[in-house]
Amino acid sequence: MSDSFMVAARIPMSRDGFESWLRTPVKDLGAIANPEAMFDGWLWHGRRADTEWQSTGVGMTPAEYFAERVDDSCGGDEECGVLLHRDGALEAYLLHFGYSEWRVHTALLMLAAAGEFKSEPAEDTVLFWAETGANLWPADATGWLAVLSVGTDGARFVDARDLTEVVAGLRTVESRFFEMVALLGEESEDWDSGEDFRTETPRDPLFTDPAVLS
Repeated sequence: MSDSFMVAARIPMSRDGFESWLRTPVKDLGAIANPEAMFDGWLWHGRRADTEWQSTGVGMTPAEYFAERVDDSCGGDEECGVLLHRDGALEAYLLHFGYSEWRVHTALLMLAAAGEFKSEPAEDTVLFWAETGANLWPADATGWLAVLSVGTDGARFVDARDLTEVVAGLRTVESRFFEMVALLGEESEDWDSGEDFRTETPRDPLFTDPAVLS
């Protein structure tokens, strides 16, 4: 099993909806109807997740959570990611090293809370998987860890879903993520100041929507 864990989603919403989502605190775990069923039907089927949600970042706004992630990655934390409003949708592609329950579950909870601000009634999909290279898998791969379905009235983990269109829709944000990774790699190789590595690349509007940081 890889030590790189990914969370990714593309959720249609207006610009106003995106900014409202960023500013609205997630009040409780009720944004996800069945957190204990996180792994049902996928690679870790049979693994219980109910106790692993107890320390999730309830009470934070998405902006607070994601801005903290960006700041950490600017300081050299390799758990980087992309969070944008682009082409009428929230786009997220987030890298975590190790299955850090607080970080992974909080990211899932924040994306679950986006359902209230969606612009389309059809349910959208958040993916959780492990991959050393941080890339998307084929839609029919057997290693997906969890699939979160996000509707306008809440979110729930599902034990089966055709991921063909989901994966295809995420390809552009995957490409943007790897653009950032390439830049960070070049900067790190050229860093010779003798001080701790520091970069502003994760703050670039190409990778993080300015509203996350404002």
